[in-house]
Amino acid sequence: MNKINWSVRFKNPLFLSQLFMAFFVPILGYFGLTAQDMTTWKSVGDLVVDAVSNPYVVSLIVVSVYNAITNPMSKGFGDSDEDLNK
Repeated sequence: MNKINWSVRFKNPLFLSQLFMAFFVPILGYFGLTAQDMTTWKSVGDLVVDAVSNPYVVSLIVVSVYNAITNPMSKGFGDSDEDLNK
């Protein structure tokens, strides 16, 4: 993971939204909820605790985040040389 230009990625709002969605969409899908069901911070917190205590949901999140991080325009897991030199 040292071949990823994290500073460039974290400045990109699209990447941040992909990470957010990669974390929360599998949780909401597994528990059969929608974003409209999350009306209090307590319900969000309880949902996250329930999710991270379930190994299957954690594996869904890991795969989803991995898919959000990979760069389909470069070979392998890291960024291209052009992206690394930005």
